[in-house]
Amino acid sequence: MTKPLTQTDKWRKVEDAGLDRGAARLTPERIEKVINEVIDKETSIRFQAYMRDCVRCGLCAEGCHYFLSRDRDPSYSPVAKMHQTAWEMVRRKGKVSAEFVRNAVQLAHTECNLCRRCLHYCPFGIDTAYVMGIVRRIGNRLGVTPQYIQDTANSHSATMNQMWVKEDEWIDSLKWQEDEARDEFPDLRIPLEKEGAEIMYSVIAPEPKFRTQLIYQAAAIFHEAGMDYTFPATPGWDNSDMAMFVGNNEIMGRLKRLHFETAQRLRVKRIVMGECGHAFRSVYDVGNRWLGWRDSPIEIVHGVQFYHELLTSGRIQVETQIEDLVTFHDPCNIIRGRGLMEQGREVAKAFCKNYIEMTPNREHNLCCAAGGGVINCGPPFKETRVKGNRAKAEQLKATGAKIVIAPCHNCHGGLEDIIHAYHLDMKLMFLGDIIYKHMKKTKAV
Repeated sequence: MTKPLTQTDKWRKVEDAGLDRGAARLTPERIEKVINEVIDKETSIRFQAYMRDCVRCGLCAEGCHYFLSRDRDPSYSPVAKMHQTAWEMVRRKGKVSAEFVRNAVQLAHTECNLCRRCLHYCPFGIDTAYVMGIVRRIGNRLGVTPQYIQDTANSHSATMNQMWVKEDEWIDSLKWQEDEARDEFPDLRIPLEKEGAEIMYSVIAPEPKFRTQLIYQAAAIFHEAGMDYTFPATPGWDNSDMAMFVGNNEIMGRLKRLHFETAQRLRVKRIVMGECGHAFRSVYDVGNRWLGWRDSPIEIVHGVQFYHELLTSGRIQVETQIEDLVTFHDPCNIIRGRGLMEQGREVAKAFCKNYIEMTPNREHNLCCAAGGGVINCGPPFKETRVKGNRAKAEQLKATGAKIVIAPCHNCHGGLEDIIHAYHLDMKLMFLGDIIYKHMKKTKAV
C-alpha cells in the first residue's frame, strides 16, 4: 500500500467531524475520479498556468499573515500551501489518499483566507486564493468540508439565508427595529416590498439574527438622507454566501440568481449592500461569473460607496467628530477586490478628528484572518486563526488607536478575537456606527 502523503513533516491536524467523517467514506476510485473531473472540466488555462509557471521562489511568503505570524515557518507560505494540496493532486493525477484529501481541504479552509495579498508579491501574479478555491471545490464534491461552514451552506440551501432565519422572523425583525427607531424619528418607516423604489437594501443574515442595531442605524441614515428604498419581504434579502467558500457553486448560483431576481421583481434601479466584504465579492465577482453573466443585471453598490455618495452629495452632514485616535482597516474583498480604499477613508476622516494609518495599508493591508470563510469553520479552528494573525495584532497595536473602523462583518469577527486575545485596548466600529452617532439629525426629536 502506498504510504499516505503527509503535507509537511510538522503537519497540524485538527479534529473536525465534517472532515473526518467525509474522508472516512472515500475510496481511491472516487478520489481520483472527482479530482480529475474538477481539474479537467471546471478549471481553465488559468489553473494550468499557475501549476506550470510557479518557480518556487518563495517571494509570496511575505504576503501571507500566517507565515509572518508563525515565525516565518515556510510551511505556512502560499507556495508551500500549493505544494501541500493542488500540486500533488495534479502530479499524481488524482491518485492521492483519503488522508491527503482531508488534510489538503483542512489547509485550504483554515490556513488561507483567500485574501489575495500574496498575489501582489508574486512576480508572475499567481493567485493562490484561486487555487485554494479549487481545492475546496474538490473537497465539496467529495463530501469533505469542515462541519461548521458546511452547516451554514446547508442553511443557504434550505432557507436561502445563512442563519436559518424564517420569513416571518425576518419581517418581525424589521418591524421591531422600525418601532424602536420611531422613538427617535417619529416619521421613520422601514419600507417593505415597495415596487419601483430607487434602491433595494440588502443585508447579511447575522443582522436580523444578532446585529439588529445595524438595521436600525441604516434605517435612520436612509431616513435622514431622504432616500427612496425598500427591503424585500421574501427570500433574496440575504446577500451573504458561504456556499461560495465551501466550493458549492450550484448553491452559490441559486443564491445570486434569487438576489437579483428579487430586485428585478421589485423593479428597483439599484441594490445597495450593507458593510460586508465577502457578500460583495460573491455578488459582483464570483456569483455572476458562475451564472454566465458578463456583468450584474442591476447596479450593485457597496455600503462604503453609498455612504461616500451620501456624504459628498450633502444628503448627510457631520454634526460632531470623534475625539479618540482612529484607524481604518481595509477589508480584502472591497479593497484588493474593488478599490474602495479612498472612499472609505474619506468617510472615516470626515467623522474623526484624530486619524492614523496602519502600516502597511490599502491594497497591502493585512487580512483580519476571518475572511474567506475561515471564521465560519468554527471553534475547532479558532486557535489556528488567532495565532495565525499575530502580525495583525502587532499592526493594530503600533497605531496606538483607540478605535478601529472596519466596514466588513467578517473583519469585525476576526478583529474582535484578535483584540481580545492580544489584549489590545481598542474597540471596533462600522462606518454606519459612526455616521449614525455623529451625523446631523434634522428629523429626530
